[in-house]
Amino acid sequence: MEPLIRMVGITKTFPGVKALDNISFDILPGEVHMLIGENGAGKSTLMKILSGVYQPTSGKIICNGHEYSELTTKTSQDEGIAIVYQELSVINELSILENLFVGKLMTKKRFGLPVVDYKGMLEKARTVLDQVGLKHDPSTLVGDLAIPDKQLCEIAKALVSGAKVIVLDEPTTSLTTSEVERLHGLIRELKKQGCGIVYISHKMKELHQIGDRITVLKDGTYVGTYPASEVTLDDLIRLMVGREISGTYFAEESAEELMTHPVIFEAKDITRADGTCRHVSFQLHEGEILGFAGLVGAGRTETMEAIFGAVPRQSGQVFLKGKELTIHEPYAAIKQGIGMLTEDRRKLGFAKNFSCKQNISLAPFIKTSTMGGLGGMLDPASEQKWADEQVAALSIKCTSPDQMTVNLSGGNQQKVILGKWMAAESEVLIFDEPTKGIDVGSKSEIYILMRRLAQQGKGVLMVSSEQTELLSVCDRIAVFRDGELKDILEGKTATEEEIVKISTGE
Repeated sequence: MEPLIRMVGITKTFPGVKALDNISFDILPGEVHMLIGENGAGKSTLMKILSGVYQPTSGKIICNGHEYSELTTKTSQDEGIAIVYQELSVINELSILENLFVGKLMTKKRFGLPVVDYKGMLEKARTVLDQVGLKHDPSTLVGDLAIPDKQLCEIAKALVSGAKVIVLDEPTTSLTTSEVERLHGLIRELKKQGCGIVYISHKMKELHQIGDRITVLKDGTYVGTYPASEVTLDDLIRLMVGREISGTYFAEESAEELMTHPVIFEAKDITRADGTCRHVSFQLHEGEILGFAGLVGAGRTETMEAIFGAVPRQSGQVFLKGKELTIHEPYAAIKQGIGMLTEDRRKLGFAKNFSCKQNISLAPFIKTSTMGGLGGMLDPASEQKWADEQVAALSIKCTSPDQMTVNLSGGNQQKVILGKWMAAESEVLIFDEPTKGIDVGSKSEIYILMRRLAQQGKGVLMVSSEQTELLSVCDRIAVFRDGELKDILEGKTATEEEIVKISTGE
């Protein structure tokens, strides 16, 4: 079968860094080709070359029989290539219809002059929206859609442009189980129509659920391409990271034994004014990691935001080592030893225009500041000291602490965020979806760091939508439903089925 796309000998060099080294990759009609590797392996760079965002240093790209030394974004689109990025590029202020036809309005002749063909666009939009299962009127503002529907809008936009190759970059990161199944169903339909799908994912179980072939990249080099049916997850992990990855990260003691340890942190009757969490109470013991499970919107993150002071509490108390804390805003939380690694790290976790050094020093500067942050926010010597210590302690892979944080891989960005809380000597750390969009090797490092923090006497709270993650890391798991904490399970003995039953009420 002739490939839709062939990339041959692709090399890409940035100043001082070889991001890709002689990579070859092809896409067949009617297949899902999984592209995997650790953060920084070169997956996104390779796809940006395919989309025309980057130009290769050397190599060639063959599309539909046409050979190119490089593609522009227009040439890529003309050759039927579309990319749905993890960070969606829809325009919230425009309608679904307007988003579908941005930059490619349909026209017709009227009195010999070209005019916009709104009727033709509406007919085509309805056909494509029905195809992807997006059940909204084309006039609906995209800003009013949920994340999964925005993603379907992106895929519909690709189909409107006549795409024959669709690249999906981490498409299920923010989706629930039912939404993932819906997306996978759409992908199977596109396969039947002869589309080639490139699927980038860090969720290892998806590789065999949806993939036909799997290509592994490591450190910018090509490791190999394998039929999905012929390689195990353990094989793929070894190929990606070059080492064995531990299956569990529990404390040596049982949950029962940990419960006899002193209480580090306690939340009593936490209730938000908007009702998204109600009467939530729990205790965290020295040496344990307490996990929080539940469906999206069940109240897990909402509770953590209320504890951290990001949103106002209607009622409730927070205690650190027996002392009640007064927290009405994040500044007070930081000053009193609470840190929070937010789910959306690129939007809320770090300053994009700051270096690693500057981001790491943010929290300790706030912790030591005076007059509500007006004093004590500049100390170059301390800034350098904090950065050097955390880069070394957390093994942050950067050219130097002065490298821009935004240019690091996802796993290393997460380490920078953790570094700022460690530099601030935070006593309790809230990890909200800590491994979202992070490869399996970096996930393992994050879990090990979390366990080390718990062993050092820090309080560790972990919110995650991945049940397997909670079941391999957390000593106890608090399960939420409809804004309330319904039960707390022992991590070593709990099952996915138990968590699902409690979180859904079935």
